[in-house]
Amino acid sequence: MSCIHSTLLLFRWEVKSTLPFLRHREYLWQEGHSAFADKASAEKEVLDILDLYAGIYEELMAVPCIRGRKTKAETFPGAEYTATVEVFIPATGRSLQGGTSHHLGQRFSRKEMFDINFQDPTDSTGERTAYAWQNSWGLSTRSMAALIMVHGDDRGLVLPPRLASYQVIVVPVGLRTSSTDADKEHVHSKCTEYCTRLTSAGVRVKLDEGDQSPGWKFNYWEMKGVPLRLEIGPRDIQKGQFVMVKRNHTLDSDARKVVGTDDRVVEDVARTLDEIHNELYNVALVDRDAHLTSVDEWRDFSPNLNAGKMVLIPFCGNSVCEEMIKNKTKEEAAEAEVMGGLTMGAKSLCVPLEDKYNVNCPANCINPDCPTVGKKVDRRTLFGRSY
Repeated sequence: MSCIHSTLLLFRWEVKSTLPFLRHREYLWQEGHSAFADKASAEKEVLDILDLYAGIYEELMAVPCIRGRKTKAETFPGAEYTATVEVFIPATGRSLQGGTSHHLGQRFSRKEMFDINFQDPTDSTGERTAYAWQNSWGLSTRSMAALIMVHGDDRGLVLPPRLASYQVIVVPVGLRTSSTDADKEHVHSKCTEYCTRLTSAGVRVKLDEGDQSPGWKFNYWEMKGVPLRLEIGPRDIQKGQFVMVKRNHTLDSDARKVVGTDDRVVEDVARTLDEIHNELYNVALVDRDAHLTSVDEWRDFSPNLNAGKMVLIPFCGNSVCEEMIKNKTKEEAAEAEVMGGLTMGAKSLCVPLEDKYNVNCPANCINPDCPTVGKKVDRRTLFGRSY
């Protein structure tokens, strides 16, 4: 295998309105290209890369995604097929293409294109050459948009612990103008000790000893999305404990606060950071699944779409039929009450790879005017509105 990997700063003349992270005239793009001697190895890498991208979302960002294969109409131009990870944004009822992995086949390696060839190892004469099997794959700053929109709330950012620049903010509390210098020094010393112990354990931590009030600091760091806050005051030190406050719980004050002990500060913080990741992922997963439904008949398509859901439908895969579905759903949304007011038509997002999304798939396409009459459907396709 031969592989080229790069991070690019791209510029494009974007005629549509721009959106932060989603649609820029200037953006960062991670891109890879690979060439293989055989098709099987190339196709294996397509799914390996897809799993890596899914891992970035699920294991680092705590954002659930659906792995799938694009329809022909949505396949990267020139590729044999495109695999994708799709992320759902509950606040808008739209999907976001999170990353793609393309199998290019031999189209670009042939002589009339770029003539990427090698000596055929199966030829004992050493005279015959073969064309390479190629892939390409990419992930962009759109991933940051997914993270912000899936987890953010009215107070600001909510960052998953495994990606946050600061995982923990330490804030001294319980000190007044009347507090003695000894109390102030004791609190300072304990805060510094915790920061040292946590840093040594690989936790990204910051101590805020600024002149602002504790309440001001709480609000400031919550807006920035720091996953965990440690509050340390004279009474906490006397009890040999400290208070941890989770950023991801803003409504339930009891769920937010966890008490840790002095002798287990590293273990308690590490455990709580893992809890935060799991809680963020599970909340996003429940929300995503609540907006995911299977539809077998056309009359149920647009009502679910307009309610901000993604729909799993029997679909023939034909590009003409897909355009018809897009136009029909746009027309049916024109006078309907649509979540977010967005009346764009539905497009195919992917054909999910996992069988759990393909329960009881009807044999006929959902489009009553489908031009491919008689073509058997064997897998559901995920449709929805998208960015």
